[in-house]
Amino acid sequence: MCTYLTEKIRIDGSGKGAQGYFGLTEAMVYVDHPQHAPYEHTVNIDFLNPALGASARVAVELTEEAALALVDAIRSALAAAPPGLASSGQAASAAH
Repeated sequence: MCTYLTEKIRIDGSGKGAQGYFGLTEAMVYVDHPQHAPYEHTVNIDFLNPALGASARVAVELTEEAALALVDAIRSALAAAPPGLASSGQAASAAH
């Protein structure tokens, strides 16, 4: 069953596609039929920058369990880091 419900958010980050890294401005999350994953339905996440055209997209198809584990892992990683370390307000550093 397709829900046709899509969560679309503005994001600030980078993704890597076939041409290398590019800036990301949007993410869409929805439950639908995957293009590649061997399941009837998946949680699909598209990271994109529409201003750069169709190739500026990173697509992810996850099982429900994998998507929930990813949410937990993101929360754990952020909780373990100093507050604001990965915030958009941080200064860029030449040394990584």
